[in-house]
Amino acid sequence: MLEIQAEVEFTHDDRDPGRAGGAHVSCTVLPFTTRIYSTISDCWTLIKPEVNFLIALTTFTGFYLGHAHQPGHFPFSLLACTLVGTLLVASGTGTLNQYIERRFDAQMRRTARRPLATGHLRASIGLALGIVLAALGGVFLAVSVSLLASALALFTLSSYLLIYTPLKRRSPACTLIGAIPGAMPPLIGWAGAAGHLSSEAWLLFGIVFLWQFPHFMAIAWMYRDDYQRAGYRVLPVADRRCAFVNWMTVLPLLVLIPLTLFPVYSGHADAIYALGTLFAGSVFLYHGSVLALQKSNQHARRLLLASITYLPVVFLLFITSSK
Repeated sequence: MLEIQAEVEFTHDDRDPGRAGGAHVSCTVLPFTTRIYSTISDCWTLIKPEVNFLIALTTFTGFYLGHAHQPGHFPFSLLACTLVGTLLVASGTGTLNQYIERRFDAQMRRTARRPLATGHLRASIGLALGIVLAALGGVFLAVSVSLLASALALFTLSSYLLIYTPLKRRSPACTLIGAIPGAMPPLIGWAGAAGHLSSEAWLLFGIVFLWQFPHFMAIAWMYRDDYQRAGYRVLPVADRRCAFVNWMTVLPLLVLIPLTLFPVYSGHADAIYALGTLFAGSVFLYHGSVLALQKSNQHARRLLLASITYLPVVFLLFITSSK
């Protein structure tokens, strides 16, 4: 406002005060508004809303099933607090990860247009946004939900940024390490509802943990040249690459199918859940096997689509068919 007022006063013309002042106000306000809108748009891109959808779904599933054995009405306000806090920490983690990797992201076609990689958004703004979101989410969970939920969320952030992120430039073992923080949202949701973790919570953790391997192998194969150009060692050297992708895709899928059927064996899910998860798992395994037998970007893309579809289907079946 001070800048606008100064220009108006400096350019005031007694012959036509309204027209001259109004013109300069418009010329000043319009670029300022555009910059604000552009910054907000870039910040929205940083928090990865498309990734947060799956985080919200798995957190909600953990919360819903965690409350199943609790007395009283369903605590919608507590659910909202758990989701908001978890998404704040997740958004902060994703933003800080892009801040750390901004120079490497600029070397990859897949990530070269990210706001911090292009320099369209100042790195200091990305850093500040990430810290504020993560800190706000951790404190919000501790105050509004539980200390356990907050601790799990902050463990997710620290293990992702301090272990997984630097390990991507050192060893393909990063996939195994990164799957741990990636599978934490259902535990956070369960802790938010029940205040503790049980074997059912760890079952959800295991499903998301295994799901990530074929999901990421599809991405790693599609963008293998990008990763190599930027110095990421998410896949081994060429002579061991195909075997690595095969094992990291098919083996987790073979374990994932019986693991998702465990609630049926224990009497906690019905026949609809059994048939639905068996069908979804079979489709997922089929596309993973096709990629293992014939490496191509087209088959990797189909596996990626199958993985994105699989997790919401299975978790919705958990919610609607659990006893």
